[in-house]
Amino acid sequence: MGKNLNISIVLFNSEFALIANLVKALKINACINQIYLVDNSPLRNNAFEICDANYIFTGKNLGYGAGHNLAIQKSINDGVRYHLVLNSDICFDTSVLKALLQKMEKNPDIGLIMPKILNIDGSVQFLPKLLPTPFNLLIRVIRPLKKIFYLKNEEYTLENYLEEELNVPIISGCFSLFRIEALKKVGLYDEIFFMYFEDFDLSRRIHSTYKTIYYPTVSIIHAHERGAATSFRLFKIFIKSAIIYFNKYGWFFDRERRKINNSVLNQIK
Repeated sequence: MGKNLNISIVLFNSEFALIANLVKALKINACINQIYLVDNSPLRNNAFEICDANYIFTGKNLGYGAGHNLAIQKSINDGVRYHLVLNSDICFDTSVLKALLQKMEKNPDIGLIMPKILNIDGSVQFLPKLLPTPFNLLIRVIRPLKKIFYLKNEEYTLENYLEEELNVPIISGCFSLFRIEALKKVGLYDEIFFMYFEDFDLSRRIHSTYKTIYYPTVSIIHAHERGAATSFRLFKIFIKSAIIYFNKYGWFFDRERRKINNSVLNQIK
């Protein structure tokens, strides 16, 4: 398979020891060509220069998607076939990348893939999803509604079907393994999104041309913090990004959303 994979991790005032350990663990994988650390912090951290990775200091907080775009463009220039967008709070063993890349090598119609995502306690994170409606997000933000409309929420998050391989329109940005060819075709992250929903948007665009696969045969651990649920500042960013997303695709009248979601529901039923 060779060294056909680049990885990018976006940093913001990140702890050096955490990132250094992650880079060291990733380097065990023989398939990796380059690891790009894109630092959106206001101050340069020279300690990252000693990591066995390519350190890119932006000098300002460009946003999640814009930071990864810098590294993805380098992957395009490097001529690799795959690019992994990765959160810094992820851990996994070498079998994961090997299995995912083998799956993509055998199936050129897959443009994007993710494994099963687990919490530290081993429970499953409900990250692959249908395309959201405004009501889906309202249910998740207002907790009493989530209890009342729990069946609607279960359908949106596909939580009863996460032990099987699915072609789903939403793949989480915490671990997104892209085919470079697909990114060349549909474009990179839309930088109008500062944070949140940039992964929904790009996953949706890839899904319109390629398969976007949830592959639970392998799993990773994600120390998910759900910042928007605990920080008012992040919650405001979440709301702003949601508005941008629905302005782009449609709030209540989105024919493509209905068509894609019905296709996924037919697939599982």
